[in-house]
Amino acid sequence: MPFRIVIVGGGIAGFTAAIALRGPDRIITVLEQSRLNKEIGALISLQPNASRIVESIWGLKEELHGDARAIVDEGFRIYNTDGRLVNTVPLLSKKEYGGDRLCFHRRDLHDTLKKAAVSPDREGDPVVVRTASKVVECDPSKGTVTLESGEIVTGDLIIGADGIHSAMRKHVLDAEPSALPTGHSAYRLMIPCEVLEKEEPEFCSKINPRDPFTSMMVAHNCRLVMGPGRNGEVYGIVALVPDEQMNEDPNAKQSWVAEGELSKMLATFSEYPSWVTSIFKHSQDLGLWQLRDLDPLEKWHNDRLILIGDAAHAMLPTQGQGASQAIEDAEALGSFFENITDSPSSENISKIFEEIFQARYSRVSLIQAYSRQAAKPATATDDNKKVTMKADEFMDYNCMYRGAKLWKQQQEVSSTA
Repeated sequence: MPFRIVIVGGGIAGFTAAIALRGPDRIITVLEQSRLNKEIGALISLQPNASRIVESIWGLKEELHGDARAIVDEGFRIYNTDGRLVNTVPLLSKKEYGGDRLCFHRRDLHDTLKKAAVSPDREGDPVVVRTASKVVECDPSKGTVTLESGEIVTGDLIIGADGIHSAMRKHVLDAEPSALPTGHSAYRLMIPCEVLEKEEPEFCSKINPRDPFTSMMVAHNCRLVMGPGRNGEVYGIVALVPDEQMNEDPNAKQSWVAEGELSKMLATFSEYPSWVTSIFKHSQDLGLWQLRDLDPLEKWHNDRLILIGDAAHAMLPTQGQGASQAIEDAEALGSFFENITDSPSSENISKIFEEIFQARYSRVSLIQAYSRQAAKPATATDDNKKVTMKADEFMDYNCMYRGAKLWKQQQEVSSTA
């Protein structure tokens, strides 16, 4: 019997899981509730721990730098509100990471991963992608999911890759946790670089939008995180705002694709200099979403169902690790299931799922905690959960990762030392 795998969710977590699990005698189906035709104007980064997996393990380096138009981020630049560069943290000097920090337009990365999943040129049969296929129910013991249409889809393995508002999570946990408001919301903007160069010369004289760096500005409890995408064609901005300083209703802005209002954003950033805020009006669209995350879950799997990505461990974007941790999850699935060729028993699947959970849980939970801590003001204290590593130490912790099996071995050695 072929090994049937059903992936609920056609985002980055879902398609990377499909890529990692492709192989002989495997039938992989991705069920996506949308029609995959919504343009999302935002940049996304893959940290070295994830880009190494995609480029070296899955062999997609050419695709990332071609179809996905990746920019290699050379480091972080910190500016004050006068436009003076106050600090630079280089990234390219860390060759021991085995990969670069890559920045993409989110749609370009998503389309490239989908193309690789369905390509006939990779090992195993192409992945079947079914859009407009909303899953409303799951039976983990039978390995079935029920679509909104009433159709039942069966798999030996069910992967819940359906995001922070996962419909699969309730089938794993006795009590389903809610995504937690974190006190911050984020605007997202995307501006053509040629528009900035033509219309905003003062901004460009201080911060070159085509330079391959992530630029940051922190003032008045708000922060701007900015950088180029699409080989320098566009400039992406994420503006993090405490909810109490925001002029919009945060409770109405929970969706990734919710729209923000320019006048209200300008009011929130009224204390920023005009050479910065004047660029906001050029955005092709203005999105706003309330940042939420999850406390670590007590388990990720139940019988034939496992959660990955934001469904299992949603985190704040302050470390840029959300997509990268989903890719690490996908690598773990591919690694631990690589020698399974026939339709596996429920007992065998549960055993492998627990190995994956043990290999991933402590690492992901710590990155979740550090991402949450990094969003707070420097004066904030939470001694019970505080991560004590310094920023450069945590960068190494994030980026030196070499796959789930090696990580599990290292943890077992350290626990017995």
